[in-house]
Amino acid sequence: MAKTSAVERNKRRERLVKKYGPKREALKAIADDLSRPAEERFAARLKLAKLPRNSSKVRLRNRCELTGRPRAFYRKLKLSRIMLRDLSLMGQIPGMVKSSW
Repeated sequence: MAKTSAVERNKRRERLVKKYGPKREALKAIADDLSRPAEERFAARLKLAKLPRNSSKVRLRNRCELTGRPRAFYRKLKLSRIMLRDLSLMGQIPGMVKSSW
């Protein structure tokens, strides 16, 4: 089980990303548009820098939905390898069986 503070911090980042996402995208579009004047693009970069750093998508960490484990994460299932194995052994994941040879 991951530290509760780390999991909560990541949840707070997710809320910030959702809140500032459209504004951040609009400012990035202005800043990257070379057809606009340099002053306007620079002003957009300054406004982008004033937004909270944790509102950036790259700050998010993929974590297991059940345990909060940050490593060995399967995106498709949103689970860590350990929970994936435990749930599949209990028969909770449809179509997944323990392999043996």
